[in-house]
Amino acid sequence: MEDQELKEIYENAMKDIEKIDSLDSLNEVKNDYLSKKSRFMGLMAKMKELTIEGKKAFGEAINRAKNDITTKIEEKRILLEQKQLEKKLKEEEIDFTLPAVNYEIGGKNPFFIIQDEMIDIFLGMGYEIAEGPEVELDHFNFELLNIPKDHPARDMQDTFYIDENTLMRTHTSPVQARVMQEKKGKPIKIICPGKVYRRDDDDATHSHQFGQIEGLVVDKNITLSNLKATLELFIKKMYGEKREIRLRSSYFPFTEPSVEVDVSCDCGGKENCSKCKGTGWIEILGGGMVHPNVLKMSGYDPNEYQGFAFGVGIERVAMLRYGIDDIRRFYQNDVRFLSQFKRK
Repeated sequence: MEDQELKEIYENAMKDIEKIDSLDSLNEVKNDYLSKKSRFMGLMAKMKELTIEGKKAFGEAINRAKNDITTKIEEKRILLEQKQLEKKLKEEEIDFTLPAVNYEIGGKNPFFIIQDEMIDIFLGMGYEIAEGPEVELDHFNFELLNIPKDHPARDMQDTFYIDENTLMRTHTSPVQARVMQEKKGKPIKIICPGKVYRRDDDDATHSHQFGQIEGLVVDKNITLSNLKATLELFIKKMYGEKREIRLRSSYFPFTEPSVEVDVSCDCGGKENCSKCKGTGWIEILGGGMVHPNVLKMSGYDPNEYQGFAFGVGIERVAMLRYGIDDIRRFYQNDVRFLSQFKRK
């Protein structure tokens, strides 16, 4: 390089590149020497003073210098990136002596296991799911279910009132009433799963809040035998083909006739059985034929339409299935209890 200024720019560039210790600084040097506003562009002004042969020689010299600098910069970039990677790997080095993180699979609350299984069974029978508000009007929770104000049956379902006409629902039957009001004279086949509330003692078998699934079928030519066949199929799918049911007369204001439904105990009636107390039967749910008054209040002619309804507590079914001794275990979030129901 005969031009002294070109020689100085070239040598300074090589020295600057050699001293660089970061990628950011390298980019600054690259812009300083190789961009359109770099120092090399200032040398182009000399071209007009040279002959044709001089311009050619000088241009070639500038290009060689720029190529050398570009190569040097790329070599330096590779070196700096390698050092940066090594530093990162060293900082993020895995310590194999540390204990591994144990990602344990959690357990599903048996309440939801049973609820999902019950819903699947009834969906397989052709039922639809209906839902409604948990904060309910007295009109739907009691009056449309043949439980007028001051009726003694209300004492069995004492609950939490928001105001004179608003309360926490005591069963999912108000969902049935709402569907009947909506359908008015059309066939119905629904289940109503959800939480219900009653002012009750908190002990091993009672809770002020619990889960319930109620069913309702309204159509022509519905009889009590349809209810029995439905519940018998449900029990066999839930507890096994060997289980039997029996119906006992009972009273519910919204059904007539009304029945309590017992399921046969798997012990066969042993005296020391803690579940059936030696009787061979366990009470599990209630049901009956929809009361004519309930049908009339929702726009159905009881001479043309009949229906059956039933209600079953989710926790009660789960307690019988798994031998759970205390209903409060469903709500305590005890890991020791839930770990018995790990997902597979």
